[in-house]
Amino acid sequence: MRRTSALLLLAFLLLIGTRLAGTTGFSDATFTSSSASSGTVRAAADWTPPTAVLTNPGSPLQGTVTLTATASDAQSAITSVVFQYLAPGSSTWTTLCTSATAPYSCAWNTKAVTDGIHDLRVRATNSAGYATTSEEVRTTVANNVLVVLGDPGDIVRGSVPLTSTVHNGGLLPWIVTVQYAPAGTTTWKTLCTGLSSPFSCTWNTTGFASDYYDLRTMATSGFTTVYSAVITDVLVDNTAPTVTMTDPGTPLRGTVTFGANAADEDSGINQVVLQYSRAGGAYQTLCTIATDPFTCRFATTALADGTYAFRAVATDAAGNTTTSSAVTNRVVDNTVASVSVDDPGAWLTGTVTISAQASSSAGIASVRIQRAPTGTSTWTDLCTDASAPYSCTWATTTVGDGSYDLRAVLLDSRGVSTTSAIVSARRVDNSPLRGVDVQTTNGTGTAGRIDAGDTITLTYSRPVATTSITSGWTGAALPVSVRLRDGNLLGLGSKGDTVDVQRNGSTIALGSILLRENYIKASKTLVLNATMTATTVTVDGVERTVVTLVLGTVASGSGQRTASAATAITWTPSASATSPTGTACSTSPVTESGNADREF
Repeated sequence: MRRTSALLLLAFLLLIGTRLAGTTGFSDATFTSSSASSGTVRAAADWTPPTAVLTNPGSPLQGTVTLTATASDAQSAITSVVFQYLAPGSSTWTTLCTSATAPYSCAWNTKAVTDGIHDLRVRATNSAGYATTSEEVRTTVANNVLVVLGDPGDIVRGSVPLTSTVHNGGLLPWIVTVQYAPAGTTTWKTLCTGLSSPFSCTWNTTGFASDYYDLRTMATSGFTTVYSAVITDVLVDNTAPTVTMTDPGTPLRGTVTFGANAADEDSGINQVVLQYSRAGGAYQTLCTIATDPFTCRFATTALADGTYAFRAVATDAAGNTTTSSAVTNRVVDNTVASVSVDDPGAWLTGTVTISAQASSSAGIASVRIQRAPTGTSTWTDLCTDASAPYSCTWATTTVGDGSYDLRAVLLDSRGVSTTSAIVSARRVDNSPLRGVDVQTTNGTGTAGRIDAGDTITLTYSRPVATTSITSGWTGAALPVSVRLRDGNLLGLGSKGDTVDVQRNGSTIALGSILLRENYIKASKTLVLNATMTATTVTVDGVERTVVTLVLGTVASGSGQRTASAATAITWTPSASATSPTGTACSTSPVTESGNADREF
């Protein structure tokens, strides 16, 4: 029995480890467990994905062209390399051909597709079942007269260069006009006209209201007029954000929370930089924060004692910047005894480390770290530490779930005590039912873009009554809707894009997922069809419920963006989900395990 359990645990850890490695494909090798008295593990010998690179064919393309790619794997043979393209305005990749042997190539008859901008990629699969999708290559197909307007970006401000290109125009003279219309309308107006080669002009957006616009180019030669594809939902934002530096108080000792309030109604806050200046000197960066709340903890012991000014610089997604008024005449004084508790986080589970910062010109005899139920004065020692770093472990399972305050008491060599400020309302939550992990996986779509075939996996610590998530659900495949909302709609900024799940127009009890990146344009909402299933897995002898969402086609909305930054997403479960015996799920946020990666 012990041998079987060890084999099962090994297989499970290998499977999870593979997912955390950030690969874009997964082995088809299976993991099978039966009863505690017998078990079978079948696993591929190769857990490493292949590499795949598509050669850029250049641009523009005409007629039949040969696409080439390289693919390799140090441990397994390459079984296939699939060449695919994404047509203009489409969200579905189309297979051109499959090449099974090197050199991998594909003949593409570009006359069989629509003229315009196409994305190309290859997907290589090895004999172990792993698949890797290459980086995408963009090219223009132009077998006829084609006019292309260069993409100015999702968000613009100030003077924006616009460039148009006429392909296959021959020797005829072409007159080019760039037009704009309020997004979603066909009320086209002239932005710049009478352009001749190289067909470029500047869009002065300062004369436009902050809003969304569509752009296109019209090219005319004699009686022939052609139009470019429409570039939709370009947000003009020339309005600077608002920002106010929070007064950190004075004197400042030990580790202090610095912060600012910032807002932007158009493109959203991209980042806030907190800065300090000593005695009229140059400002230097204290910290940079990308998401609300715009606060950070900073050890003032890193600064020389003296008088300082503090300010905040906010930048929105368009690049507009505002500098707050300075908070001046704030004194940093760490020459006397000072002590502070490092914030361990808003939610505490299991065994956590509580640490403190302390300094004293008289020398430190000890630092006691204490806890008390929030709002009370019933302080209990967690530990006493006589040497730096001052810290101890707290087994939160020894206290009841609830809200606790933390503080530290410094005793210097003279016997004088100094008590820190209170870190208040840290919630201990050791509920047996809680979220333990959230993961996303890219299917066959564009990496870093939420689209059909992508999956979202939510893992609970214990079995969940599926009917508490949504009425009548047995865990079998159930049609639902996955809603993606821009963070600005929720007051979370442009990198606060959030996902939740709905059924028949009502939100179900799965909670919400904070993506911490920009996956949808400002103030947009996107709803995708999806299928939801629930399964039970056993880990270390403990049964857990795993809910899997497989995304489908777009049901409503628009504005998808492709995120390039790696992030660790956060899932906040719903307390409406319960165990089969009625225990409510903890709402403690769960951060995605493993290395940060591009979601979807």
